[in-house]
Amino acid sequence: MARVTNANIETSDKYIANVLDAQAKDWGAPLLNHLVYARRPSIFKAARGMWTGIDASGLIDPSLRALLNRRVAFLNGCEF
Repeated sequence: MARVTNANIETSDKYIANVLDAQAKDWGAPLLNHLVYARRPSIFKAARGMWTGIDASGLIDPSLRALLNRRVAFLNGCEF
């Protein structure tokens, strides 16, 4: 559970709304960290830029990315 309230999706800019909608399609709901990032659009866009860059580089296989995300979530105490 986030200690910071989530952003209001209805007032988010179009880019943020599109990303959150895509996450809802893929995962059943927007990811909680992205709802927190969305409170500050510049932070949201920077975080998404990082993941877009990692995806575009092709240096990390998609299945390995998923394992890395789970390991980092575990280390951070996240119930991923």
